[in-house]
Amino acid sequence: MLVSLQLGSLISPAYACGCGAMVPSRATQVSVDRETSVVGWDGRTEQIVMRLTVRGDAPEAAWIMPVPHRASVELGDPSLFSELTTLTAPVRATRHYFWPRSGDWPFADSGDGARVGGPSAGAPPVQVVGRERLGPFDVARLAATDPEALQKWLKDNGFELPDRLATALTPYVDQKWEYVAIRLAPRDGKSPLVGDLDPLRLRFASDRLVYPMRLSKLAATPQRLGLYVLAAHRMEPRGAIGGDAPQVTYAGRLDPRSPGGDTGALEAVKGGKPVFLTAIEQSFPHPERIDGDHELRAAGADAPYRTMVYTDRLLTVGGIPVWVLSLLGAVLVAAGSALLVLRVRRRRPVAPPPPVVVPPPLG
Repeated sequence: MLVSLQLGSLISPAYACGCGAMVPSRATQVSVDRETSVVGWDGRTEQIVMRLTVRGDAPEAAWIMPVPHRASVELGDPSLFSELTTLTAPVRATRHYFWPRSGDWPFADSGDGARVGGPSAGAPPVQVVGRERLGPFDVARLAATDPEALQKWLKDNGFELPDRLATALTPYVDQKWEYVAIRLAPRDGKSPLVGDLDPLRLRFASDRLVYPMRLSKLAATPQRLGLYVLAAHRMEPRGAIGGDAPQVTYAGRLDPRSPGGDTGALEAVKGGKPVFLTAIEQSFPHPERIDGDHELRAAGADAPYRTMVYTDRLLTVGGIPVWVLSLLGAVLVAAGSALLVLRVRRRRPVAPPPPVVVPPPLG
């Protein structure tokens, strides 16, 4: 499964995003211009390669992501994102129209239009199951049985977590999920977080295809989500979970013989197996209406699909609109027909008058 999420702005004290929460330190702000995640799922294991593009004045911030089972974390391959951008790009084509439209002569100047596993009983409320430094990231893998205790742990470690987010984490705690808490910090520890951060790669067991979205209900601005799903079949969400209807923008099977199918970074996510790639776009104009996580299932058929971006152009020949040539041709045909009729009438022979019959004299 490949997930791409675009965010507007995340500002202190905290705002949620699609699969976690960005938590800057107090009196600072950070905006995530774009979050892109690539997720592969083989029916048993999920792997997510996540990259953030950020700006702001915060020298550090936290990213919190719920996961259904214990996760391993390592640095990802940045080239994966450029490969996927090329692979799923829309196909551009030109289509022509006959009659002039607004913007075409004689209406106006011509122009082109584009259309574009859980902790055991009796475990402490918060358990640190692993911690490592990966590039600019301080990664803590946590298990928690109490959302308030999770909030306290984060606060004790230098992050402000609002009460609303602790409440939003309650369903994950009830399901015995775990968490990956990531401190985003520059290498010198002083510069603000700006630009593309190094990607992270998470792997965890999962027997169903699920993308955590509950925390996004805390977002203050509309959210846009892009899901790029790599699985055995074409996939679709079970529901809209409070957003607009999801829209498929790409669907196609990938194998080593397909364009881009054998590239290195993408092949590492595919695991050497032919898979089906489904790209899904969805908007959340009212994030507070989000009522669950995305669960995806196989679609009824593995029908391929690709987004087409058309540029409409007036049909011309030698720079002259075909409709003008057609009208001129019609005028010439009508004029020629009239001349032909007139010529035929002039050449038609005139019939002689009937002979005069003189009656015989009487008597």
